Amino acid sequence: MTLCIYNYWAVCMEYNWEIKHTVINGHRLRFEGTTIGLFGNWIKWLLLTVITIGIYGFWVSIAIKKWKPKHTHFVGE
Repeated sequence: MTLCIYNYWAVCMEYNWEIKHTVINGHRLRFEGTTIGLFGNWIKWLLLTVITIGIYGFWVSIAIKKWKPKHTHFVGE
């Protein structure tokens, strides 16, 4: 019914909690990723996987690992 959007929301909320409770060299982190942003990327990654007959699927986990730090910043930046 929700097209699994709840799953992307849960991923963002879990990662947000993890980042909020992380301190590096006395500086707190914040996460600015959104559910819609992650959902949009998943659609893009799904299309690329279908177009490449599944080959791009091997890079999806790497794309997720790149997406997370791209939206993580130090508080005050």
